[in-house]
Formats: sequence, structure tokens, C-alpha cells
Amino acid sequence: MPHIFSAPERRAKLSQARLMLIFTPQLVEDPEEAIARLVEHVDVIQVRPKNLGQESQTPSSAKDCLYWSKQVLHAVNDLGSSRPLVLVNDRVDVARSLMQHGLDGVHLGQHDTPWQVARDLLGPDPLIGLSTHDYDQVRQASAASVDYLGFGPIFTTATKGLKTGNNSVAAWVADRSCKLPIFPIGGITPENAWQLTPVGRAAVASSVLCSSKPTQAAQDIQRALTTRGRDKRKLS
Repeated sequence: MPHIFSAPERRAKLSQARLMLIFTPQLVEDPEEAIARLVEHVDVIQVRPKNLGQESQTPSSAKDCLYWSKQVLHAVNDLGSSRPLVLVNDRVDVARSLMQHGLDGVHLGQHDTPWQVARDLLGPDPLIGLSTHDYDQVRQASAASVDYLGFGPIFTTATKGLKTGNNSVAAWVADRSCKLPIFPIGGITPENAWQLTPVGRAAVASSVLCSSKPTQAAQDIQRALTTRGRDKRKLS
């Protein structure tokens, strides 16, 4: 069984986290191999088994979320207290069922289970993340009993059926306007991640999972998030 973090340990690890992997099994040919290679190179894994394109807006099935969450928890089993945090997307029911098996929380979209309901069902210890897309949503979420925010899309992305994005400046404004950790998301790659150095965090999916060198891609993004824009050429 993976190491089970206490509530303070979870929040301490979250405060130090830089790279969140949105693990979407449908993006890769061999999901088990992909996650096994990446667990030591990311800080948080959010399990998000969904259809791609326009169908990605449909809820994840409990069956898929449960299966893939178990697979990820198994993959991090040998890392002990150095393992990444593991969250499940959408499914509060799956999160609740796997709390005693090492799952650390749930990530909710604007149209998923309300965070108030999730907090009542899960209790005070698990992490709850919330997607936000503009300043008003960030401001409202700042007063909520959640632990971190996703914010985006930052750059143009097709993963979630979105064709336009905000920008790194919007992410910086959101980060400075909120007491919670913010993970920019959407179209972030090793080539443009340096633009997010003022925030120092990112959530990624296809740019790592679909890379011919996923481990290298994750490492490059991690490094870019702590590298000044003037030094971005050193990443290549």
C-alpha cells in the first residue's frame, strides 16, 4: 500500500509542488508503462480518464476512475513518503472509497460536484482542487474550503476541446490575487513553460504523455518553471 500522508503532510507537499500530471490514459498507447516512468518526475498526479475532444466534457465513469486510480497508487507504492500526491478528477465517490488506500483527494470542475458537498463527504483531511477560468472564479474560490486551483487555459489547447486560451500574464495575476496554490493549465510545453516562472507551477497532460521522451519533457518543464525567461535557451 502507498504511504498515506497525514493532512499536514499533504498540504506541505502541495505547497512545494510544481508539476501536476493530468494522467489521461487515452492519450498513450501503454498507460501503465507511461505512469511507471513518470511517477518520480512529477509532484502531483491527477487521474483523469476521459474521452478526448468535444466528448471530454462528459463526466468520467466511476469504473474507469477507480481502475486507473488503483493503477497509479500501485505505481507509486515503492516510493514511500517521497511519492507524488495522487488525486482523482470529478469522482468524489471514488475519492472517498480510496482514501484508506492512499488517495489524497479530488479535483473538481466548475460543473462537477459542488466543493461544499465534496468537503462534507470527504471530511477535512483530503485535498480538494477546483478549476477556474477567470478572475471572478479565482476570487470566489479564494473564500472556499478548497486547497488549490487550476487556472486556464493558459495557451491554445485541443485536449479539452478548447481552441483559445488566456495567457501567462493572466495566470500571474490570478496567482498574486489568491492565497491558494494555483496550477496554470492548457497548452503548456517545455518550450513555453518558462513564461510561467512568476507562478512556478503547471499542470500538463499531452505535452508529457504524448512526448517521444516523456521523462525528459517532464524534467524540462520542471526546470523551466524555475528558470528565468532570459535563460530559456539553456533548456534546449
